[in-house]
Amino acid sequence: MAKIDEVAKLAKVSKGTVSNVFSQKRPTSDEVKERVMTVSRQLNYVPNHIARSLATKKTMAIGLTIPHGSFFFSAFHTQFINGVILEASFYGYRVLLDMIPVQKVKTPFLSSYPIDGAVVMSPTTDDDRINLMHGEQIPFVTVGRVMNTNIHKAFSVDNDNHKIIDSICKYLIDKGHKDIMFLNANEFMTVSIDRKAGFIKAMEDHQLKVEEHMIHHKPALHTSEYMDYGYAETINVLGEQKKKVTAIIADDDRTAFSVLNALKDLNLRVPEDVSLFVICGDLSMMVQSNPSLTSMDLQPSELGAQSVRLLMHQLGVLQGDFLENMIIESKIIERNSCLTIG
Repeated sequence: MAKIDEVAKLAKVSKGTVSNVFSQKRPTSDEVKERVMTVSRQLNYVPNHIARSLATKKTMAIGLTIPHGSFFFSAFHTQFINGVILEASFYGYRVLLDMIPVQKVKTPFLSSYPIDGAVVMSPTTDDDRINLMHGEQIPFVTVGRVMNTNIHKAFSVDNDNHKIIDSICKYLIDKGHKDIMFLNANEFMTVSIDRKAGFIKAMEDHQLKVEEHMIHHKPALHTSEYMDYGYAETINVLGEQKKKVTAIIADDDRTAFSVLNALKDLNLRVPEDVSLFVICGDLSMMVQSNPSLTSMDLQPSELGAQSVRLLMHQLGVLQGDFLENMIIESKIIERNSCLTIG
């Protein structure tokens, strides 16, 4: 690992200047700061956390709060966390991963954590984590839109979920699909609320009726049905109700694989009988599946990195103009699971 004198030599500044850039104890010009940060990244230099904490009176740690159930992280979570950790380490911060059990956030332990700020993943309506940090004046950034009734201004990083679902619907409709089933995220998540509204609007914009069987929501994390979400819904709608469905939009890869299992049990093929689109999936798994699954690249690593940058701005580490609500672009990755129909 590089030392501070190596950074100073390559950046052509003193060791004291390098220290000032990271500690923010004294102002440094933007040109010098950028030069030091660039060299630090090249050399993989990370300041000593203990020394910095004593100098700045900060913990030099940020929290990452993720609601969880009895399951392993998805590829999206892993890539997102990787983005958070790498970006935080660049600014000399450690990451305290906080796995908060669902419906157990009300205990006020979060405010006592040794952190300077936090990244909040998967916010829900009137999220207790957000209320707690807002009340304790802990700087935070959410990954997803804030929908707490008492909070009218908050920093967030997100995809454009209305645009995402509109793009997916247009993609499928252009291929001739009119009977589309949407397996959405949990109904209390802000991302689910935005995507549902976007789905309804997209269908209506194309003069297509949205019927009750077309929209479903993922069960709560702590329920036994969560892991198999997509299977029972597909069996019920296509098998028992005999509804016409030519395309299914799955919230994530786990849901998509449950759909594939259900379609196999119904003797239906993808994409010949039913097309399948995955919103949030592991890109490597999407390729290995048979057929390979068309999906939306949400850029989880970039979501993680930008959420840290926005938090660093709140903590005074990064200067300049930052959007309060930052949108990360997404794009369709076309593979073999969506067929054009007549």
